Amino acid sequence: MSRLAGKVVVVAGGASGIGAATAARLAAEGSRVVVGDIDATAGRRTVDALAAEGHDVVFVHFDIADEGSVEALMQGAVATFGRIDGLFSNAADLRPEVILRDTDVVEMDVAVWHRSIAVDLVGFFYTARHAIPRLLDGGGGSIVVTSSAGAFTGGAEHPAYATSKAGLGALVRHIATRWGKEGIRCNAVAPGPVLSEVFRANASPAAIDALAAPLRLDRLGEPEDVASMVAMLLSDEATWITGQVIGVDGGMVLR
Repeated sequence: MSRLAGKVVVVAGGASGIGAATAARLAAEGSRVVVGDIDATAGRRTVDALAAEGHDVVFVHFDIADEGSVEALMQGAVATFGRIDGLFSNAADLRPEVILRDTDVVEMDVAVWHRSIAVDLVGFFYTARHAIPRLLDGGGGSIVVTSSAGAFTGGAEHPAYATSKAGLGALVRHIATRWGKEGIRCNAVAPGPVLSEVFRANASPAAIDALAAPLRLDRLGEPEDVASMVAMLLSDEATWITGQVIGVDGGMVLR
């Protein structure tokens, strides 16, 4: 397939998991891809593997919680490829010292709350803020951000993560409304439980079964399941889709 032939897409958070799978899918569909991530080792490994297959990809080390770093990512993309046609903003701080301490609003260290919001929500604000003017320079484009089924399900734990992911929906609708007539579309994907490399290596069979139990389908997700939806939303096949939060979750959330 070559739905994205010639397009330049920034994957902000593309070193591993959903981000890396999406970078690979976009490259396979003809896109020139700028992979940005705070994990330079994993990011360069991902880019080197794609480059070895003949794809036009570059890596930029950046921190999504630092606005200056985000601006430099977008500037680097334009300096390398001449423009930006799409953005996939895919970030969350899932380190154990953050996500495992995201307990409840009474017990949580407020620093965990602020860190989650800074990366998961404000980070998207930064990426959109600095991608939109460059998309407009090229006549428009598509933005996709990773939300989560957890934004809709409720839970006894992880309120900082869920709140930040829920907030992305408001930003998606704002961007879609404000710049839609100028050629910019903006959507979110909301994955359910996905078997990333890290999760697959550390989760027990019992834990995997417990996560799969509420789903309407018979397995957990793979990063490639999400990547395929992101690729479609970034392509011209989705030119009449904007302002949506689309579940890619095995039927976890029905709405």
